[in-house]
Amino acid sequence: MTIPSPASPAAAPPPRPPARPAGARPGGGPARALQRVTASALGPYQSAVVRIGFAATYLFFLVREVPNRHELYGPDSPWHWELARRLTDGNDAFSVLMWSDSTVWFEAVYAITLLSATALMLGWRTRTMSVLFMVGVLSVQNRSIFMGDGGDNVVHLMAIYLVLTRCGRVWSLDARRALRDARRAAAGLPPVRDIVGPVLWVVLGPVLVAATALGGLGGTWWLPALLWVLWLSAAVWWAVNLYQPAGQFRALLDVLANLAHNATLAVIMAEVCLIYATAGWYKIQGTRWQDGTALYYPLNLDYFTPWPALSDLLGAGGLMVMVLTYGTVIVQVAFPFTLFNRRVKNVLLVAMICEHAGIALLLGLPFFSMAMIAADAVFLPTVFLVWLGARVTAGRRRLLSGLPGPWRTRERAGAPGTPGGEDGSSGPASSGAARDGREGGTEEPRRGGGGEGGTEEPRRGGGGEGGTEEPRRGGGGEGHTLVG
Repeated sequence: MTIPSPASPAAAPPPRPPARPAGARPGGGPARALQRVTASALGPYQSAVVRIGFAATYLFFLVREVPNRHELYGPDSPWHWELARRLTDGNDAFSVLMWSDSTVWFEAVYAITLLSATALMLGWRTRTMSVLFMVGVLSVQNRSIFMGDGGDNVVHLMAIYLVLTRCGRVWSLDARRALRDARRAAAGLPPVRDIVGPVLWVVLGPVLVAATALGGLGGTWWLPALLWVLWLSAAVWWAVNLYQPAGQFRALLDVLANLAHNATLAVIMAEVCLIYATAGWYKIQGTRWQDGTALYYPLNLDYFTPWPALSDLLGAGGLMVMVLTYGTVIVQVAFPFTLFNRRVKNVLLVAMICEHAGIALLLGLPFFSMAMIAADAVFLPTVFLVWLGARVTAGRRRLLSGLPGPWRTRERAGAPGTPGGEDGSSGPASSGAARDGREGGTEEPRRGGGGEGGTEEPRRGGGGEGGTEEPRRGGGGEGHTLVG
């Protein structure tokens, strides 16, 4: 549409475009789908919850095992360093702990993994921290592979997937930094000069070069290729944002990043469905699951009874044991088929989250349960996550209201900043509700009030549990710092 020049107040109004027939939509179905998956990173809230959930799971696990770290993964492990080296040489696994058997090196790797998990959970330099988190998880787990369980396998996979997602667009310190830069740009001020990003890039570059030259990246081809692509692409993002922030090449980089994010989010969803489907169908083949007594046995094993009185109480009820046994199988087998019906899917999602909470309480497997709940979060409705973020923000404000004056001022002003988007999205989430009440990407949070619920202003349109918000573009994000 032609915009009249502001210099001629009497300019004739521009001609109107021909009216579109009622109910008509622009473009065809495939064109709309292609536009959505290339123009926006879908499910920003879901990917943020997955990021926070898995980073918190592994962080709490590492903290709990600090007193036992030497026996589990360090120099005092029964699976000693030489055995681990032979195994990794045979299966081409990657672990930086195989670079040296020094205790100092082990402590350094353990500490870096702890710090990267903390930074990833907070969303600080999300892209870089997701890479360090992946390296730390693979290194620690591949050092002593017999120490893991099903939850560790899920963390292992998700640590790789998170590297390819734009999971810091909401509920992250990167998003707050993006909002700060967008506000400065709106005020006509230059963005704050980024020092940390280039420093991280320069420090990690020689490490990557040395590891590649010395053969320390395992025997697979994909891990060195992934690390090099990420390191080089960080420099490309920085250069493009410095010299052509509004050019076509910048738009192309956005499209490629969105495609990688959306494809990875689809893989995560498929992975969760596959986990439940295989678990459910394998259970069906077991005689104990068929006769409804499978739950009775773990409730009577000392290793899986952190609360013996509670386990005895539950195990004494034959009807309850049978209901829970059959219910577990039904929920796991049926869940992948309920994705086509949001209401049924949400009911089974709540049932599975409650099931994992029960496993954490009754069987003493908290980290397995946390990992599975974090994986389930990819299917949570966007409108619920926006509401939850608003509730968390309200609770934080009430908590900070009792602190001294400078803290109250800082919170009210939005500093360190209300989370925006890793790609420059900014603006607080509303306390709540979607425009039309569906879980899909139809929410339009009200502008105003610095909420943790994110800062996107989603476009009205088609829904889907994965979330289809496309935040407004602005300053900051992956492409706006060298390593972000």
